[in-house]
Amino acid sequence: MGFFNTITELRKWVVVILLGLVLFFGYKFFTTPSKETTIEYDTNLIQQQIKNVGKLVVTEGHFAEVLTYKDQKKTYIPGLTFDKKALVVINADVTVGFDLSQVTYDIDAKNKILTITNIPKEEIKISPDIKYYNTESSTFNEFTGEDYNKIAKSAKESLAKKIEKSTLKSNAQNRLLSELTKMLVLTNSMGWTLQYKGNVIQKETDLKL
Repeated sequence: MGFFNTITELRKWVVVILLGLVLFFGYKFFTTPSKETTIEYDTNLIQQQIKNVGKLVVTEGHFAEVLTYKDQKKTYIPGLTFDKKALVVINADVTVGFDLSQVTYDIDAKNKILTITNIPKEEIKISPDIKYYNTESSTFNEFTGEDYNKIAKSAKESLAKKIEKSTLKSNAQNRLLSELTKMLVLTNSMGWTLQYKGNVIQKETDLKL
């Protein structure tokens, strides 16, 4: 009887152990996230973070310009002209920005690669305040709307040249790169690779416009 009791007891323990193993591996199977689930989670997280970065990066500046506007209307009489002129003072607030919501990218979830495919061109907005001084004109050559349009156009062209020579655009680009490096920090922390223009971006200085 003792022998049979021992066999029966062993069978009970074997059944308990097998049941325990089934329950353990069943739990691991149903609770351990699959590779596909992890990839989908990473992809969704990256997309959400890029949306969070998507804002307009703006650098502001102020420029002043003084122009002398002259216009001469000739007549059939030699030496006789009708002139008009004005001293024009322009004070302009200028903003240079990048709309990061227009950044396009490609996600290769299988190889864990985030590729920036396009960075939008800067947006330059000039808001001039134009004042006219020492305005002189004649009865036969008075100031018209066309003159004011010419002055405004000339002022913007002159300011655009000043902006090009200033540090305003480079400052805006530096702020843009600062925002884009948030993608670099994110991808690095998740074990992904960031690429732009066929180059792997490993540090901030690698990201060049």
